[in-house]
Amino acid sequence: MRTGLIFDIQRYAIHDGPGIRMTIFFKGCPLSCAWCHNPESQSPRVQKMYSANKCIGSQDCVRACPNEALTLTPHGIVTDMEACQLCGECVRVCPTKAMEFSGHEETLEGLMQQIEREIVFFDQSGGGVTFSGGEPLMHYQFLIPLLKACGEKGIHRAVDTSGFTKTKVLLEVARHTDLFLFDLKLMDPVRHKAWTGVRNEKILHNLKVLAETGVPIQIRIPLIKGVNCDEENIRETAGFIAGLPGEKRVVSLLPYHDLAIKKHERLGQTYRFGQLERPSENELRQIEKVFEENGIRAVLRA
Repeated sequence: MRTGLIFDIQRYAIHDGPGIRMTIFFKGCPLSCAWCHNPESQSPRVQKMYSANKCIGSQDCVRACPNEALTLTPHGIVTDMEACQLCGECVRVCPTKAMEFSGHEETLEGLMQQIEREIVFFDQSGGGVTFSGGEPLMHYQFLIPLLKACGEKGIHRAVDTSGFTKTKVLLEVARHTDLFLFDLKLMDPVRHKAWTGVRNEKILHNLKVLAETGVPIQIRIPLIKGVNCDEENIRETAGFIAGLPGEKRVVSLLPYHDLAIKKHERLGQTYRFGQLERPSENELRQIEKVFEENGIRAVLRA
């Protein structure tokens, strides 16, 4: 496969692996985590986003729409998604970029050209490229050639994944990856499905298999009060990680933030989980302590 659906490319990233990195975000994910900070990453299709605070009410978009799918209301532009064909005319004419698309096709050659322009920063900082999402392993037929091409250029490669994929796909990707950023959410499969849309047996199995290969893995755990911060889940998580093959791993703890609420609004979606909260500082210290008791160094990220 020579093209992939990408929704963002971030340069000079410093939290997605070592050094200065370029992070490439694939669109589409088999999970639908309630706390996802990139809700635009979940759909595997191009989506239109609208920022009401940028809109000046010029109605250029209304006039340009060939399907009469747009209406100016007291609350801004409203799109009739049944009539909208995502032709892009509204995005093209909007003077303030209040309308934009999330998701565009990139070619292997085009992405490699962008990546290679950053090599000087990678070399100076010990950085490289991180493939994130969404779920990059959904796009393995495009991802693997990208990983191979980066390897041929001596570029460090990281893959940020939920681990929800076929084991044979994960192992093939591992042959061309220098670092995995592996997300763990919950240990109980029923609770995992309630909050993410899928059970976690495949994820836990894949993490064990991946650890057996010896590839470097950094485990990342989002922490959401009322979801996965209870002592039972934290102790079970720490015990599972401590029992993985290989050396003890550093765990990154990622406290919840509500930055995704505005993105849901821009997508025209209702954010159903407005009561999600960040753990208190005392709760975070207790969580760190549990990992330390299991011989695991836990690093709190912003």
